[in-house]
Amino acid sequence: MTIQLPDPINTFFEVSNGKGLERVKTCFTDNAVVLDEGGTYEGLAAIEAWVHDTRQKYQFSVKPLSIIKKDSHDRVVAEVSGNFPGSPVNLDYDFALAADKIQSLEIS
Repeated sequence: MTIQLPDPINTFFEVSNGKGLERVKTCFTDNAVVLDEGGTYEGLAAIEAWVHDTRQKYQFSVKPLSIIKKDSHDRVVAEVSGNFPGSPVNLDYDFALAADKIQSLEIS
């Protein structure tokens, strides 16, 4: 089953799967914030470094399974497989969009 994702979220998952890491800047606002594994990454440079470091550390792939829109948020459940204990796991990606870009992302 293919799900329909907003463009910036679709681009984020493509980048997360290693397709054009330099495109990460095109899907986030300049002052975006990402919360992941207890860390906070604020701004494009920090988010770009986080994506790069996470890809290298876990060598993962991600497959979006479902999306639920609630208020100004899009929650995507995705299966993540990689070089980490318990792989694969389903994670929640909670996106807030602004002006067709990701303003915030919390992964849990």
